[in-house]
This record gives sequence, C-alpha cells and structure tokens, in this order.
Amino acid sequence: MFVNLLPLYWAVFTSPGPEIFRVGSVVIRWYGVLIAAAIVLGLQLSRHLATYRRIKPDDISDLAIWLVIGAIPCARLYYVLFQWEYYSQHLDQVATIWRGGIAIHGAILGGMLAALIFSRLKKVSFWQLADLVAPSLILGQAIGRWGNFFNSEAFGDPTDLPWKLFIPPARRPLAYRNSAYFHPTFLYESVWNLMVLGILLALFFKFPKAKKGTIFLVYAVTYSLGRLWIEGLRTDSLMLGPLRIAQVVSLIGIGIGMLGLTWLYLLKRSLPDTKQAS
Repeated sequence: MFVNLLPLYWAVFTSPGPEIFRVGSVVIRWYGVLIAAAIVLGLQLSRHLATYRRIKPDDISDLAIWLVIGAIPCARLYYVLFQWEYYSQHLDQVATIWRGGIAIHGAILGGMLAALIFSRLKKVSFWQLADLVAPSLILGQAIGRWGNFFNSEAFGDPTDLPWKLFIPPARRPLAYRNSAYFHPTFLYESVWNLMVLGILLALFFKFPKAKKGTIFLVYAVTYSLGRLWIEGLRTDSLMLGPLRIAQVVSLIGIGIGMLGLTWLYLLKRSLPDTKQAS
C-alpha cells in the first residue's frame, strides 16, 4: 500500500516503484503520467479562469503549447547544469527526463520566457496571462511532487516522526544508509502548494479588479516561503558551493514578489507590460 494509517495520525509512505506497468520495451512511469495529468488539469483550470477575465480560452490552449515547449526542457537543463559533475560522465542520461530530475525553478524561467514571447506576438498582457496561469502552475507543482514519491527521491533527513517515508536501501544517501525512514518532503510541499492554490483562487474570485500581476506575485511570495523551509530538510538539494540553490532562488522570488506588490499597491503604479491597459 502507498500509505499505512495506524491510526489516522500515523502515516508510513512506501513507494510501489516508479513504473506503473511494462510491456516489452514499453514502460509507463508514474512520473510521466503525473506530469501529463498536471498539464491537462492545469490547462482546464486556466481556460476556466480565462472566462472571468475576458481572455479567450483558446488563447490559453495556444499558450499551453508554448509553456510546455519552454518549461520542460528548461526544467531539465537547469537540473543537469547543477548536477554537471555527474552528467558530464553520463551524457547518455542527459535527456532521460522520465527517470526524474527536473527543477521547477528552471521550468518557471522557461515558461516565463515562452509566455513573454507569446504575449508579444498575440499583443496581450503578459501579467494578465501570468495571473491566469499561476493557479494552474501551483496545482501542477502539487501533483508533480508525487512523482518524487514514486521515484523515492527528493526526500528529507531521517526522522522518527509518526509520518515518514520509507526509502529502499539502494536509494539512500551513503551518510544515511542505516536509516530507513525520512521526512516526506514531497508531501510537505504538495500540501503547501494546495494551500497556496486556495489562496490564489480566493484572491482571484474575491478581488476581480485586482491589478494585473497581483496573483502571480502572490504566488511567487507564498510558494517561495514554503520552498524556503522545506528545502532545508532535503538531502539532495542542488548546490552552488555551500548554498542550496532552491533557497537562494526562493529568497529572490520573495524579494521580487514583495517589491512588485509594493510597486502596485503602495506606489500605485502598473507593472511594465507587453500591452498597456486601454
């Protein structure tokens, strides 16, 4: 079983493995299915939200193609670059994204670049698109973290808490080879992201006349706050010297988000955009 409840407050998570099934050389993996599910559900959510902001749902569908093209390769490239010591010796594995090893910050950067180009070509507001995509993005992140569970990766330090994640010996860091249970950081972040989703949707519907960029900036702050502390628990963080890259980027995200909200609501100015308000 994925989760054993003894009783409800006691949860031991055990992955059934990364593969759903295999037929000959064809392998269906949980990671790929979850990414696909995140894209499909996120697209439907953004199309629905677009109807409340006078944006054609078909424009969101077109944007989704650009986002996938920009986000997924950049997510992998970001990860590979910060793990280059390993991948430089295993070049045949650089493109094996189905085995895991993507970074959400790389996906966000790639997706933002794609959205910027798209918005200029379509002559629509970049920030309005960003506000429509932000709830779908955090929903996708909540779903995608379960891929880490199935791959037995991205877990935290050893723990004896009632809620914990069993990691097979082959997947344990050498320093913790005698430890069986670890912090289920995938779960922490998935739950956090769902709470962020609730905040973003509440803002979206309660303040329909909020300034363009508000939802995305709140996403940047709230997601980054959660990632900042959760990353500190992980055993496999991407590093740059002594620094955990995700924590550095999270601090930057919090700073940019707060500056943007200050610009909008204290200075009462609009964000630079690809299309000014008419």
